[in-house]
Amino acid sequence: MKALGFLTFALLLMGFACEASAQTPARVGTFRDWSTYTYTGASGKVCFASTQPRETLPTNVNRDPVFFFITTTPGTQVREEPSIRIGYPFRPDSRVNLTIGDQTFVLMTQGEDAWVENQALEAALITAMRAGQSMVVRGISQRGTNTTDTYSLLGVTAALNSVATECPMPGGTPPA
Repeated sequence: MKALGFLTFALLLMGFACEASAQTPARVGTFRDWSTYTYTGASGKVCFASTQPRETLPTNVNRDPVFFFITTTPGTQVREEPSIRIGYPFRPDSRVNLTIGDQTFVLMTQGEDAWVENQALEAALITAMRAGQSMVVRGISQRGTNTTDTYSLLGVTAALNSVATECPMPGGTPPA
């Protein structure tokens, strides 16, 4: 099952990655509920932490695999960029609410993907993830189905430390 999940994940990543020369990612490590991977793309080495939800609602909806990513690409100066591959096309122009404790972050959507709407809040989201136990992501499909995915945050700090080690930023800038 894990091998099938990884194969599906690798194929998703190839479509998800914005670089045409993406290779199959190599697993670097597993940290509780998170794993880290690397691959070489057009801009050089790319590292990311990823997890899947522990619970998805409603349970009777047919969706492709769902992943939460945090990506670092030193060659493009991208560090700890959170994103979601939701497993269905979002309703056009919809937003996603991501909640950790009493904090809510708004994500913009395009196709099956979502990113933090206000890039200035990415670091705040990562900080909240490092301090939290779980996060809840709510979105709406193009068919009008409301979904709720609950993710464990156990291991996210260790996973992000692994990413920072594998993909250090030029100049030695420490992670957020």
